[in-house]
Order: sequence, then C-alpha cells, then structure tokens
Amino acid sequence: MSAAPTPLLQEFLQRCQSRVESRLQAIFEGMNPADTTPNLVRALQYACLNGGKRIRPVLVYGTCRTLGVDLERADNAACAVELVHCYSLAHDDLPSMDNDDMRRGKASLHKAFDEATAILAGDALQSLAFELLSRDNGIAASNRLRMVEALSRAIGAEGMVAGQDLDFTASGQKLEEHQLAKLHGLKTGALIRACLTLGALCKDEVDDTSIAALDQYGRHIGLAFQVQDDILDVVANTEALGKPQGSDQVHDKPTYVSILGLEAARKKASELTEQAHKALQAVAGEAAVLHDLARYITARSH
Repeated sequence: MSAAPTPLLQEFLQRCQSRVESRLQAIFEGMNPADTTPNLVRALQYACLNGGKRIRPVLVYGTCRTLGVDLERADNAACAVELVHCYSLAHDDLPSMDNDDMRRGKASLHKAFDEATAILAGDALQSLAFELLSRDNGIAASNRLRMVEALSRAIGAEGMVAGQDLDFTASGQKLEEHQLAKLHGLKTGALIRACLTLGALCKDEVDDTSIAALDQYGRHIGLAFQVQDDILDVVANTEALGKPQGSDQVHDKPTYVSILGLEAARKKASELTEQAHKALQAVAGEAAVLHDLARYITARSH
C-alpha cells in the first residue's frame, strides 16, 4: 500500500497546512510585547511552527469542504486544535512523562528551552486555543459555545488527559485489546473526533445524522491513526518518524503490535479504515477528501 496521498488530498493538505502555518505565525507575531515575554513567544513558535503534518486541522477543513462551508470560517477552529495538539506534545515529552528528547525531527521543547518553559508554553497554547474559539469570526455564538464544550470535553478528564493518565500507568502492564482501545480512544481519538465536530459546527445548520456519522468516522480513524503509529514505531527509522524509533518498547508500553503482532495490527488498521469509509455514507455532502484522509492515515510511512 502506498503512503503517498492522492493528488486531490496532496493539494488539500498543502493548502490547509499553509493556512494554519501563516495564521499561527500571525497570532504569535501579533502578541503584545508589553503583555508577554520574548522567551515565551519563542517557545510557542518553536512548539508550533515549521513542523508536523497538521492532520487535525486538515480534518476540520476537510469536514467543512464536505459540508460545503467556506474554509475561512474554519480557521480559528483549525488553529485551536493544532494549538491543543502542540501543547499535548510538549507536555508528553517532559521528563516526568515520556521523557523524549526529539519531536518532529528536532529537540523537544524542554530540551531546546527548559522544563519550566515547556510547561508554561503548553499551558499558554491550551488557553490560546479557547481564546481563538471564542472570537467572533462569523460563526453564531451558539455554535462557538458548542465548539468550546466539545473541545473542552475532548481534552479533559473524560478525554485526552484521561488517556494520558491511562498511558502513563500502562507502562510495563499487559493490556487486553479492549483496554488498549479505550486508552487510545481517549488519548488520541477524542481530539480527532472533536476535529470533525468543530468542522461541522462551522456550518450554521448541520443535521444531527451527519454530526453523528462524522463522529463515528473520527472514532475509527482516530484508532487507525494510533494503530499505524504503533506499527511505525517498529518498522520506521528515527529520521522518518521525527522522534526516537522504538520508544514504545523502551518505555515498555503496550501497543497494538505487542498485543496482536505486526501483521494482525496492519489488518486492524485496514479494518478500521473500512469502517470509517462506511460511516461517511450517512454524511450529507461530498466526502472525497475525508475518504482520502482515511486511506492516507493507514498508509502513511511516517
């Protein structure tokens, strides 16, 4: 299976990545020097710019494209989910967590700066995400409130943070597949599902059937994303990954490869992708980009 995106997806990825990069750069450059510190701003830029595939913002934009919504309406939501993702990576890499020295092919934030700066930068990125969602960008206040609620739930004690806690305590443990699915459904999948919800809420009115179908799509690709990450941790090299190869084994973490075996894990990722395709059949819109994204997530080589 090729890891290369289709021409349609390649063009869309590049367009969305450029939108997010330029808008995040403008946000950081627009910070008032009287209200912040140069060290903190540099840390925010280091954590967020010039790196990453921006899959989560692309999911927000891809949902808008599917529902016929102007991508400009999704800029704040797309940047918000990327800010949250970057905050989670900065905190994940800390010595008290995964203690990783590399991220996105360069030194982790706490290695490039220091541990205190990495913690504070992560805190700032999270709060900035919600500030963006609250801003009036032509989306109804009621929809923006629903966005805040969806993202809050996805990354808090019933979402990403709970998954991180499970991940932290799972090292050295032998989990059943359903336990690993819960862990990753919270740690990785909850934010990915929120991306689809936020994208849908960029439309003034969207039917509940489409929102539910998009959520199911997000659930399946979120888990497929993690299964593929587990596979890549075994088969890819450090340069391709942008982080140390084999780090899951070093930290003695349960993975889909360690539980199922490599070939069965690949089959699992493929099955989840097919389920994602089926979920999109209930969405009222042209979902070619989301279909392509599901295939790309499972086929990616890094």
